[in-house]
Amino acid sequence: MWLDWRVIVGVPHDLPIVGYGGRTVNLLRLYSARASDYFDIKIFNEGDYFKAVEDKIVSETISKVLYPSDSMAAGRELRLQQEYFFVACAVRDIVRQYLRLHKDFDAFPDKVAIQLNDTHPALTIAELMRLLVDEHDLEWETAWRHTRATCAYTNHTLMPEALERWPVELLERMLPRHLEIIYEINRRFLEDAIALSPDDSGRIARMSLIEEGPQRHLRMANLAIVGSHSVNGVSKLHSDLVKTRLVPDFARMWPDRFNNKTNGVTQRRWLLEANPGLAQLISANIGAGWICDLEKLRELERYAGQRGFLDGFAAVKRANKEVLATLIEKTGHVGVDPESLFDVQAKRIHEYKRQLLLVLAIINDYLAIVEDGVTPQVARTHIFAGKAAPGYWAARMIIKLINSMADTINHDPATKGLLKVAFVPDYKVSVAQRLVAAADLSEQISTAGTEASGTGNMKFAMNGALTIGTLDGANIEILEEAGADNIYIFGLTADEIETLNQSGNYRPREIYERDPKLRRVLDELAANRFNPNEPGLFKWIYDALLSSDHYFHLADFSSYLAIRDRVWEDYSNRQLWLEKAVLNVARMGRFSSDRAIAEYATGIWGIKPDQSVPN
Repeated sequence: MWLDWRVIVGVPHDLPIVGYGGRTVNLLRLYSARASDYFDIKIFNEGDYFKAVEDKIVSETISKVLYPSDSMAAGRELRLQQEYFFVACAVRDIVRQYLRLHKDFDAFPDKVAIQLNDTHPALTIAELMRLLVDEHDLEWETAWRHTRATCAYTNHTLMPEALERWPVELLERMLPRHLEIIYEINRRFLEDAIALSPDDSGRIARMSLIEEGPQRHLRMANLAIVGSHSVNGVSKLHSDLVKTRLVPDFARMWPDRFNNKTNGVTQRRWLLEANPGLAQLISANIGAGWICDLEKLRELERYAGQRGFLDGFAAVKRANKEVLATLIEKTGHVGVDPESLFDVQAKRIHEYKRQLLLVLAIINDYLAIVEDGVTPQVARTHIFAGKAAPGYWAARMIIKLINSMADTINHDPATKGLLKVAFVPDYKVSVAQRLVAAADLSEQISTAGTEASGTGNMKFAMNGALTIGTLDGANIEILEEAGADNIYIFGLTADEIETLNQSGNYRPREIYERDPKLRRVLDELAANRFNPNEPGLFKWIYDALLSSDHYFHLADFSSYLAIRDRVWEDYSNRQLWLEKAVLNVARMGRFSSDRAIAEYATGIWGIKPDQSVPN
């Protein structure tokens, strides 16, 4: 029995999702937390008014505070409450709806599919087992067979810090019955694992759902893998790295369970809605069939060399750049020239995504202008956008550096008409739509082997921005589709990065010593050039890069500068650049979410399209 529980009411809210053309309406069911109707009048009458309403306040906080920082104990506890609350509401609702039409659970895996989108809903496995065993009296083996056949897991990250681990002590206190169930799942699983490798204690320790140590933790990724019939990554490279680096022991035990489902984005939002000028131009030349079948964009290839089409394409891009320039001036108070090349890096601020690498390159260009008298081949506007997690100090400091650098560069008379930097605040979908429509160059420069897939790379390319990037995530598949001549690839590969990590032979200071451009950039950063009123503010970046450089900024710096020179050269050839941009648009058919969802449906969920719905 689960004793000393607290009642929280989950209130469902159905949001209708209308399909394109209005022929289909699906419901997205969300839940808000509400306190139960119980009110302790005795406590109220004794004068403790705050205590009497405390339960209401605490309960409703669960769905009111989005992504609380887990750097503090209270934040971690609230996150676990949130995860269980949403899982409990959804699973109970799923079971309730199933039982309206079925008298037993024999058909449950055939009628229900639960996709665990990363580890945050992994408690679904324990909760579904609890409902089936405790509340519906199924035998353990039957309940486990149904649970595993129903659940599937999508991994979205290779970052160890993003793979959730919950303290066992916290679970003992908050979810004691679930922990009992997890222990039993682990016991039975380890029996099977030991039978396969009885002499490999290290392998068993790695695969256990419980990480032993001074503080024991539940590994949510391991729980998701053990309790699912399918495990997928979200790009070809990522799915391979999940099997070879992240969880190789599981991949060897269940090789058929692992597969790839490359991400996609919906062209109806990210081209039709975000860029109506380009959408109209495309439809006027090849028809509107691409809206529901993005592969039809291939028909644009024959227009890549036609002057009239390229002029129309350029006019659309220029109009979009003017719209973005107005937005930047209004929100960021920076005037930018639409005639310049718009170089955009818009994504979550994180060290592995390497906004800092772009910052170092911009500083190099700035110093070349003001100290060496170099006139850039192409006038450039570098545009950043993105948000950082509240508890992520380094990411917040990178935002500060971008804005401090922008303040210095934008107010230097020597850069007028040559170089501008802008950070667009309050990044959100409406802002992202303006950015993808206006960008000339898309920065996808994460350290190889760290980005699971990326979808911004798809959105930008779909709108005619050329990609500068590493061989990481879906960049590799964009390279395959767009062609090597229509993308700018640089830097170490994931295998080369792994070799350096394993060998321990990476020496960032040696790179610094032999590269005069890099040395000048870092020295100026440490010398307070961009923070004269706050001395020492960015010295930590200098120290971190020279001591460890965990994400290999310095290793890729010279390669990055070299490929950027090629970008400027190509952009100065208007005809060549426009042809490349059009070919990028034409070859993005593979990256539609229509394709991705169809692969999930047929490959994991075992469902087919409803042929009764008219095309």
